This record gives sequence, structure tokens and C-alpha cells, in this order.
Amino acid sequence: MHAARRSFPRWRLGTRTLTTTTHSLRPLGPSPARHGAPTHPAARTYATREMRDPMTGEITTLPDIDPSLLRVTPNPHPGTPPPASKLVFGKTFTDHMLTVKWTNVGGWEAPEIGPYAPLSLEPSSVVLHYANALFEGLKAYRSSSGRITLFRPDMNMSRMNRTAERIALPTFSGPALIELISELVRRDERWIPQEPGHSLYVRPTLIGTQNALGVGPSTSALLFVICSPVGPYYKGGFKPIALLATTKHVRAAPGGIGSYKLAANYAPGIIPQLEAAMEGYAQNLWLWGEAHELTEVGTMNLFVVLKGEDGGACFFALSVAPARLPTISC
Repeated sequence: MHAARRSFPRWRLGTRTLTTTTHSLRPLGPSPARHGAPTHPAARTYATREMRDPMTGEITTLPDIDPSLLRVTPNPHPGTPPPASKLVFGKTFTDHMLTVKWTNVGGWEAPEIGPYAPLSLEPSSVVLHYANALFEGLKAYRSSSGRITLFRPDMNMSRMNRTAERIALPTFSGPALIELISELVRRDERWIPQEPGHSLYVRPTLIGTQNALGVGPSTSALLFVICSPVGPYYKGGFKPIALLATTKHVRAAPGGIGSYKLAANYAPGIIPQLEAAMEGYAQNLWLWGEAHELTEVGTMNLFVVLKGEDGGACFFALSVAPARLPTISC
């Protein structure tokens, strides 16, 4: 068996290259246009970027996210980053967060970086009733030279815009949000662990905030970004884990929302996860169709490394299921 080699494009903001997999926080430059907000008609259908003046009937373009309008309020009571050995995935958060509001009348408002704090939502907010919510997950790393990098953020922005379209939430300029995330990470860079295998997990989230009951496109939205210093996802670190190959539950189906990073995709996986844990497994291995093809593990993408007959060659087999969440890593 011979190795099947594939060449994956590596991106650094402003430059396409095969020598790096990261986005440097300094300097920032323009990103390829394909990673910005989608421009095909579906992006204009519900959460439109245009509005018609009620008096003149003229069509005007709604404002996109503009990093030059950023307002910053430093946290007056900064915390102390815990030792890396004490980190539990997703339990510790940095001093600041990024918020950007949107309405269907005024478009994206001025972005703000301020202290990490609770959000204010009315009980009638649509996200609390109809799950108008999506998120992304990316990481900032500290290299051996001290340089801070983001891993393929342009691909996260592209996937986030695609997901926003699916539930009629507003799209945005990918490069603009990357610039704002970079500034947020710079302000909280002391929270990035030094130890190998550790990083700063960055969670951009977009929710519908219209205060009304009834299923339909939200007339307002909130984009916010929080950060969390993390180590390995599993308690055992980077050691192999046992998976339960299951056909009892279905995580995604053709024509559904399994290929979108929607909040609604994740709560239904809790019971299958608990059932797998009761049998001694760390995660579910979701199988696809009558042939039981391998697709995903828990909430993660899957690839397989096979060793060749000569003991040296190997190749990577990526899942091709149509309902699989598009990968960032491979």
C-alpha cells in the first residue's frame, strides 16, 4: 500500500503560502475576497445587507463590521491566569470580550471590546425559544519564539458566514472580524499558556436577539467573542481514547443541518454521549448510511491514518459524508 499524498493550502492573512498554517497577529493585512462575507444571492435573501428608504424608495447598503470604529473599555479588575496544570477545558475565561450588534435597519454597529460580563437578554428574545444561534471555535497559539498565531481563521469566518445564511442571521466581512479577534487576543495575550499542547480557545458566537414570539428571521442580532485558556480536551491528555461506533442515534442526515455549526446541533448529542460513557467509551463514532461509513466523532471531524503493508507508508482517509461539518484542520 502506497501513501496517498494530498497538498492542502495553508493561509496567512494577506498571503497564500505553503510554509505556514497560521495567521500572525502582527501585522494585519487584507484577506482573499473568497473568505469575506458571501456575495451570492442566498446571502441577501433574509438578513439583507440592503434597505429601502421609506420616504424616497432608494436602496442603500447597510454598514458592515468596521474595525476602525472599535471602542475599547479595559477591564478595571483583571484576573490572574491559572497555572496550565489547573486548566479544565472551557471553564476559565479571559478579562475581555468582543461584542458587535446588528439590526435590519442600521446594519452592523460599532464593535466594542470590554470586560467579560453577562449578556442582557429579554425573556422573549428569539434565541431562547427557537435556537437562532451559531458559533465557531478556533485557537491562538504561542510559538517557541513567543510569536502569537491564529490557525486558519479565514476558514472559520467562511464557515461561520455559511452557517449564518442557513438560519437567516446576518453575514459579515471575514477579514474585519479577524482583525477584531486579533485585537482581542492581543489584549488578553498573557492568558495564552506557555506549555506545549496548550492554547487560547477563541469562541465567536452569533445569536438572534429580536424580542418577539414567532418563528421568522430575527430583526436584530448580537455577535460576541469570548476566549478561554485551554489544555487537552480530554482528561487523559493526548493519549488514545476508546470510541463507541453507533447506529442507534443519528447526528446528521441529508437535507438537515448537520453540516452547519448551529447551537441546535449539539444538545441532542448529550444523551448519546452519556450512554457511550456508561459503557466505558470517551465518545461516539457516528456511522453513515447502510454501509456504516465513518463520519465524525462526537462533535469533531474524523480522519484515519492507515499503516502500509511495508510498515512505513500511510495515508489519510477523510470522511466524505454529505452531512459532515466542513473541516478546518484537514
